[in-house]
Parts: sequence; C-alpha cells; structure tokens
Amino acid sequence: MASSRIVRFPALEIRQGSSRVLYSFAADGKDVYSFATVSRIRRENQGAVCGYQRPEVLSHIAEIRKYLECSDPMIPNAIVIAFDERVRFEPSDESAGNGFCRAGVLVVPVDDGVADHEKPGWIVDGQQRMAAIREASISSFPICITAFIAKGEQEQKEQFILVNSTKPLPKGLIYELLPTTQMALPTMLQKRRFPAQLANRLNYDSDSPFKGKIRTATNGDGVVQDNSVLKMLENSLSDGVLYRFRDPETSSGDVESMLGVLKAYWAATADTFKDAWNLPPARSRLVHGAGIVSMGFIMDAIGDRYHDEPRLTREYFYTDLQPLARVCRWTSGYWDFGPGVQRKWNEIQNTSKDIKLLANFLLLQYRAAVMNRPA
Repeated sequence: MASSRIVRFPALEIRQGSSRVLYSFAADGKDVYSFATVSRIRRENQGAVCGYQRPEVLSHIAEIRKYLECSDPMIPNAIVIAFDERVRFEPSDESAGNGFCRAGVLVVPVDDGVADHEKPGWIVDGQQRMAAIREASISSFPICITAFIAKGEQEQKEQFILVNSTKPLPKGLIYELLPTTQMALPTMLQKRRFPAQLANRLNYDSDSPFKGKIRTATNGDGVVQDNSVLKMLENSLSDGVLYRFRDPETSSGDVESMLGVLKAYWAATADTFKDAWNLPPARSRLVHGAGIVSMGFIMDAIGDRYHDEPRLTREYFYTDLQPLARVCRWTSGYWDFGPGVQRKWNEIQNTSKDIKLLANFLLLQYRAAVMNRPA
C-alpha cells in the first residue's frame, strides 16, 4: 500500500541577487529517488522534445560505484535538484541570519505510490553520481544537495543548461595534480597517476630532454602535449621497455630506472633529429602527438633488442635510431608508406589510424635495418 509522508531536512536558505534562492542540505543518497527523479531527453509521438537530462552513461556509473565501494570514499560536490512549488522552506528564526543566509527546514512531500514524473524533485546535475549511489553495495551514503524551487519545467531546463555548460576542470591540471595524490581514484585516473609522475619528472628534471617542453596547465609555453607523453608512457608501461621496471603489486615501479631509460632514449632522439626536435608541432611531426606516440614504440623495440643489457644508454639508442634518420619526414617532404601510399609530412594527424600507420612504418623500417646486425 502506498504511503505519503512529509520529510523535513535541516537546511540553509541562501539568497543570490534580488530574487534567486538556493537551499543547501544533506540527505542519504539511497533515499533521494523517493522524492526526486531524472527527466531524460526523449521525444513524444508528435516529435516534440521532452525532458532535459542525457541518458545514463553506464561506464561512468560503474567507475563511481567502484569508488564508492572502497574503504573511505568522498563526494564533496553537491547534487543539484530542482523542486516544484510543493516544497517549502520554514525558517527557524526570522531574525537570524546575515542578510543572505538563514537556517531552517526544507519541507518535502514524499509519496511512494506516485510515478516518477509526479515527484516534487528533478535531478538537474549529478545523474551519474546518484545512479552509482543507488546501485552501490553500501547501506547508505550521505550526499550534499543544492536545491532551488522552480516555477516550471522551463526554468529547470534553463538551470540544467547553465550548470552543465560550465567549463570543466582542464584535464591537464588534473594530470598535474595526480602525482601528489594518494587516495583511491576512479580507474582511469588511477591508471594515469604513475605515468603522470614520470611525465612531471621529465618536464622538470634538469637533465631531461623534455625539460620545459611538455605543455601543461602550469607550463603554457610547452610544445609537446601532456596527453601525448602520457599515452607514450602508458604504452611502454603496459607492453614495452618500462614494463620490466614495474611492480605488479602496486602498478608503480622503479622510477629512477624508468627515467634513466626515458632520458637516454629521448636524448638520442633529440640528437638524431635535432632540427625537428626544436620546432613546434605545426612545423614538426616529431613533437606532434603522432610522432611522440609512434617513436615511443621504437623505444620499446630497441629496448626489446637489448633486453639482456643491464643498462640501456644513450649510445645504444642513438646507434639504432640512425637508419630511421634516412626515412623520416618530420618537417618536409613525403612519407613513403608503400606502393601508392604517400602522405605529405604535415598530413599525419594525431588520430589512432595515423598513429598506427606511422608506428607500423617506423617499426618495419627499424627491424629491416637491424635484422642483420648483432645486438
């Protein structure tokens, strides 16, 4: 049998400008769906667009759920809910407050028997977080909520657009911050934390060929995109020369040994292709995303050739890179990828298809050149 009740949440009323009012309160995330729902984008029979929230992204929800089920999760950013006019605020003391903020109680009607579209609240921002809390194997999870009382669906849509069009935190800034963190992170960020540590050292160590060259949120003068360096490092850590220095228990490893290999190889690369190394990506595909990632595969191939050597020096790398100097077209001319397949030097783009094309070409050229030479 359906039940109706009133839920009273201790809350703060916050006034913004002359007419805008927000309410800040906390609720168990497992209970939020009892009074709020998600209005998903859809079309009615006549083709009219209804709702305003995008469909749930299952992979993102799974990531958040996994994080919530770890030992000590925290979600500091608030869910945003638009209430209809059935919800009201009761101040605890009309005279209290500082002119724009006062304490009180937010009164929310809850009816377990109504359809979702009849509930008084709509989740304007935080759809995936709420879905993850709903599905996580946890008994409860208190969540911060920022709410406002809307006059209708039009105002809800307007606020949804405003909230979700705000520029997100730059990925580059997140990657720079990763090495300084120790808390449990979603899988993608966890995977990038150790490569980000290596990239940070490459960008700031005085003996690094990449010193000051990696463009980050705090190093706007860099010419090599941080994401390209991270991809190169991730590839090598999973399947290349850096893998031998990894600790399978922690997904990190011997940082100094890895940096020794990286600095030796990229110093040899900089010496082999001096002109191309010192130009911006628009004038050199070596420091372009496609070049950095593709040349990373050559580093791994050379490392595999000298797998019995206890220490890979710049000299090993420099010697093995020389045959490629004759076939690379980093700054001018045409790449000769085979019969009928030629590409102008600057037509190589930072796409999976072009990176694969360039990497395979370089690997074939390298292996053909060293096949008959002793290691």
